[in-house]
Amino acid sequence: DKEKEKLVRIAQSMCAKAHCNYSKVTVGAALLCEDGTIVTGCNVENASYGLSICAERTAVVKAVSEGHRSFKAIAVASNMNDFTMPCGACRQFMIEFGKNLVVHAVAADGRVLTKRIDELLPFSFGATDLPPK
Repeated sequence: DKEKEKLVRIAQSMCAKAHCNYSKVTVGAALLCEDGTIVTGCNVENASYGLSICAERTAVVKAVSEGHRSFKAIAVASNMNDFTMPCGACRQFMIEFGKNLVVHAVAADGRVLTKRIDELLPFSFGATDLPPK
């Protein structure tokens, strides 16, 4: 569909903006908000590896900082041969905003694997798992 193709194309273009001096893995993301806005992100690495941030979280943080809280889909692309799947931290971060988010994982050759976030993170931890206040 046209919406998916557009997200994939934008995510692929965001790879060029990645700061990945250490892993050399360029990752780009395009996040579709419920209102139709597309917010982008790329991975930003740091010599202190734990301070690096993934493209998916970059896009979500940008979107939230711009007032968005509801998301429909995200495309994640990279220069890796296989599908670019969000890491566990990104999966947990994204599921905070709803279990129906559609994830388009893109391989370097353009193949796309589509899954819902709750398929990628079954039995997820969320607000309902916290003790009552």
